[in-house]
Amino acid sequence: DEVHMLDMECFSYLNRALESDLAPVLAVATNRGITRIRGTNYKSPHGIPIDLLDRLLIISTVPYTEKEIRQILKIRCEEEDVEMSEDALTLLTKIGVETSLRYAIQMIIASALVCAKRKGVEVEVEDIKKVYSLFVDVKRSTQFLVEYQNEFLFSEMQDNDADMTDART
Repeated sequence: DEVHMLDMECFSYLNRALESDLAPVLAVATNRGITRIRGTNYKSPHGIPIDLLDRLLIISTVPYTEKEIRQILKIRCEEEDVEMSEDALTLLTKIGVETSLRYAIQMIIASALVCAKRKGVEVEVEDIKKVYSLFVDVKRSTQFLVEYQNEFLFSEMQDNDADMTDART
């Protein structure tokens, strides 16, 4: 996962490994489009050098549907032994669709802790709302940073030429 984070030395090693008689099966994943190859000034699809990209079978994926996100969250609640009302699950599903499944999954345990603190037995909508107000997702965090960038000690962002493409994906 996050293969776009590898640098040229890693990609060179993988290329050599794939050419050997004992070539491994290589499965990589990324969510980047055309982006800079780490450690260089070159841009490439998925941040992977073209010579390595030519050796890969690319499997396209599609985002989960709302129904699939709801089912995944329901299963995760069962795995975490968290009782959740249907209304709370509906809200959590909406949050998962609008932000990310990962963020919604992380909210399950936090919401269960808020529920336990109020001595509840089932996570309710107000528990989800409380957690949502306390813990921000990537989009809201990025928005906050852009808005208050000049107030941070080591601000590296220039006014009009900041490249926020990676932060918005």
